Amino acid sequence: MDSLSQKMLLELVESRRFGVEYQPIVELKTGDFFAYEALSRFRSLSGELIRPDYVYAALHDNPLLLFQVELAQKKIQLESLSNSERVFVNLDQDAFYACGQHAEDNPFVELIQAAGRDRVVVELIENSEISDALMSLSMIELFNGLGIRTALDDLCNPKSMLSVAVLQLVEWVKLDKCVLEKRLDANFMVFVSKIIDFAHATGKQVILEGVEVEEDLAFARRIGVDYVQGFYFRSGFLSH
Repeated sequence: MDSLSQKMLLELVESRRFGVEYQPIVELKTGDFFAYEALSRFRSLSGELIRPDYVYAALHDNPLLLFQVELAQKKIQLESLSNSERVFVNLDQDAFYACGQHAEDNPFVELIQAAGRDRVVVELIENSEISDALMSLSMIELFNGLGIRTALDDLCNPKSMLSVAVLQLVEWVKLDKCVLEKRLDANFMVFVSKIIDFAHATGKQVILEGVEVEEDLAFARRIGVDYVQGFYFRSGFLSH
């Protein structure tokens, strides 16, 4: 399945065939489980997993539906994990602004504040569109003003565009799994090294995503990240 039709999308949403998978974020120095990223999961009528990017690509053609699904997903992601666990959640900027510009009546803000500002970190995805980057910056400024912590997701992904303003404001930097795939590219790794240096010099924490084998873990230690995330560690699927 390379795409999702509107008919299939509506059926998926109406039947609420979505859930969450929690992927551990582990501190390298101690080996302790620090937090979990909540990953959106969708299933077909036959029970097969549907790629989230296909679902969200289709949802972006319908802003109201995108808002409804994203809000329902965030409720599941924040309610299905123990209140004692930290959780990183992705938040689509188009969904966030679909209900208006004001923070005081934004249901996403209300949901995150109710879950606990010390417990939740909001991840903003690096996008290739300038308008998306500007919305990400606006969201980060809004969350910072409310004392809600933020992270920049998918940094170094080939399809992303680096916004210096966004990078400066977040507390966490998450390196995309493509860093592992391009570890032998010397020029690329110079850039990654400088990003890590910048993050540490400005008081940020760095997470490397996509860690699946022992070799990945050893690489993470060599480049000096603070945390790792991936299926090398246990995870679980919770359906709604």
